Amino acid sequence: MRESVRRLPAPALRPFVAWYSGYRQAGVPPAMHRGLPSPELTLIVTLEDPLVIAAHPDPRQPAGEYDVLIGGLHTTPALITHEGRQAGVQLGLTPLGARALLGMPAGELAAWDVHGADVLGRFAAELRDRVRAAASWPARFAVIDDLLARRAETGASMRPEVSHAWHRLLAARGAVPVSALAEQTGWSARHLTGQFRAETGLTPKAAARVMRFTVARRQVQRLYTAGVGEGVGEGAGEGAPKPERPAAAATLADLAAACGYYDQAHLARDFRDLAGCPPSVWFTEEFGPRFRNVQATPAGRGESSAA
Repeated sequence: MRESVRRLPAPALRPFVAWYSGYRQAGVPPAMHRGLPSPELTLIVTLEDPLVIAAHPDPRQPAGEYDVLIGGLHTTPALITHEGRQAGVQLGLTPLGARALLGMPAGELAAWDVHGADVLGRFAAELRDRVRAAASWPARFAVIDDLLARRAETGASMRPEVSHAWHRLLAARGAVPVSALAEQTGWSARHLTGQFRAETGLTPKAAARVMRFTVARRQVQRLYTAGVGEGVGEGAGEGAPKPERPAAAATLADLAAACGYYDQAHLARDFRDLAGCPPSVWFTEEFGPRFRNVQATPAGRGESSAA
């Protein structure tokens, strides 16, 4: 059994939370999921078993189990395991959401995973208990809307210069030079980089790389799912999907160019650095036969799937 449901938060929360994703699976083989770098912080509320992280983005952090997890922005993957069942709700928090909902800048959580209670106090238990008591995905999302709206009313905001630089990068999928961002904010490039890192946990250059990678990762998934992902350059490996190629389909080289990479090799290097493996290996692990890691499956806005 596999379920995946994705939706937007209430309109008032959208500056703080990019999306909600509910997932449940049972009776599937044990597996590992790569928690990849993205422009959103992670908040996960489990519904049953704890979330097991075998390796964190920061290798100094030991493996652990979490009922409510909060994870900062990072540039290397987390490795998440399960023994054949998992269920929860994941939220993608924006850096502005870290200020408003967590009460701290995202920079304080950079590359680190923490127990929800360590940041949210008793609110973490209230969030977990009320989400678990809800009887459906819409009811769970409504509970989260209600609880987060209360916190957002008294939340702090980030400096407008950093907010501007972040949103400019996000809108351009990372394709804005730091010098241009600095000119727009009226700061020096050095000062902007320092303030940006303190607020988000990433430098503008690293954030741009993560944003570009996130777009490319989604396109890689579409490419392979459409049955055109033959050959990722090196490292496709045995077991990588090799379906028939539709005549008019894009290639991975086309995808790399469209996402702002110099060439396909540049895309492959970013995958190795940020995902820890080539694109085809990542897809085979996450979306191979049976699409076994339902938590990683990004359904469209308001879209759900069950099997």
